[in-house]
This record gives sequence, structure tokens and C-alpha cells, in this order.
Amino acid sequence: MIRISDLLKDVSHRPYGLPHRRWQYYQEWNEVLFLHWAVPVESLRKLVPKDLEIDTFNGIAYISLVPFSMKNIRPRFLPAIPLVSDFHEINIRTYVSKQDRHGVFFLKIEAENIISVLMARKLSGLPYKKSIIKRQKGQYTSINQSSGSKIHVEFKVAEIITQKNDLDIFLTERYCLFHEKSGKISRYDIHHKVWQLKSVEVTSLEIYTPDEEIDFMSGMPELSHYSEGVQVLAWRKLPL
Repeated sequence: MIRISDLLKDVSHRPYGLPHRRWQYYQEWNEVLFLHWAVPVESLRKLVPKDLEIDTFNGIAYISLVPFSMKNIRPRFLPAIPLVSDFHEINIRTYVSKQDRHGVFFLKIEAENIISVLMARKLSGLPYKKSIIKRQKGQYTSINQSSGSKIHVEFKVAEIITQKNDLDIFLTERYCLFHEKSGKISRYDIHHKVWQLKSVEVTSLEIYTPDEEIDFMSGMPELSHYSEGVQVLAWRKLPL
């Protein structure tokens, strides 16, 4: 684990500088699995606010399923409390931009228990929902009883990716996220060290949900990544 002062100095990999405001939250994203699918831009458009531009790579848009374990989330001047600061999370995201900032937009974001959901909503303002999430080595399962959705993935982590290609970078090196509420867009800036990625073999994948965005996630993903994790600094939302 590196010191926050050192983390703030490690900026050479960022596509733009750090925000000129003080960071407000610290968190750790651990044991992160990235599963990526190519999707038609025109089909994705109806799920993304019109004020956000959909980013594409060689003309192709992507949607990603990202399960991970949140650890030690806390406000800047307060300690982490394990009961509410540590939890499993899963999100479904796509890639967007606004005002020359390229980031992510969450189509869905869930945490494993109601305390975690309330804590995450309070700190981030993002629309977290409750899901039953269980994980063990090489497996991740999420069940949302209210919507009836289920995601189960089994995987094997392989070798370190020593030379990332442009698509690897496009899908992982994102330093802000966008959120829309009541027709207004806000940006959340984040900072962390460059992702250390490993390749992944997905051995089993079951996805069921009535939500329309999952229609894009049929079959095995086109690309997968895994990372042991990053330490993250987050800034308060910035209305645009």
C-alpha cells in the first residue's frame, strides 16, 4: 500500500491533470474482474443521456460487467469502519465523454447489503441498489431479488499483461464517471495508479435479467481483464 501523498504524485499515466479541488473520499477496489462486450452504438444510445457522447473504439461501443470488492471506503478525515466500508460491488458500465473528459456511465450499480447500499448512496450520490453478492476464488455471484436478475461467473486468472494494447487502455484507464439525475449531468473525478492487468479465461457465465441493457451481454465476452486492485481517491460531484 502506498501513501496518499505518493499516490497524488503518480500522474504521468493520466490523460489530464488532477482536479484543482481537494479529494474527499478514499477507497480501495480489490480483486477486480472486467468483462467486455462490443455493442451497436445505436442500440446503446437509448440507455445513455443525450448530453453524453458515447465513446467508441474503431467505431465500436462497449459495455462492461465489473465485479469487485470495495475496501476501506471513508471520507477524507474519518477512519474506515469495516461494517459499512467493506463490501462486494458489481456494476454495468459503458464509455462516454463530455467536455473533453472521457469516463464511464453506470447502467447499473449494486452492493451486497442494505448498510453498504445506504453508505454508498450517502457518500457518492450514485443510485446503488441492494443485491445478494457472494464471491470466492475464481467465482462471483450476484442475485437481485427485487428485479429477478442473476449473474454468475467462473474464471481463471492467467498471466500479467506486460504490454497493453490500445483497447485495453480504452476500457480501463478512465478517471471520471458521469451521472444523470433529473436531466442534469454531474461528473465525479477519481485518481489511482495505472491498472496492473492480467488476462482471464472465463470458464462459465450465466446472466439473467429483465433489464434491457443485458440484451447486449449474451455469450462470452469479447475481452476480459483482471486486476488485484487499486487505491482510489475520489472528488465530490461537479455539476456540469
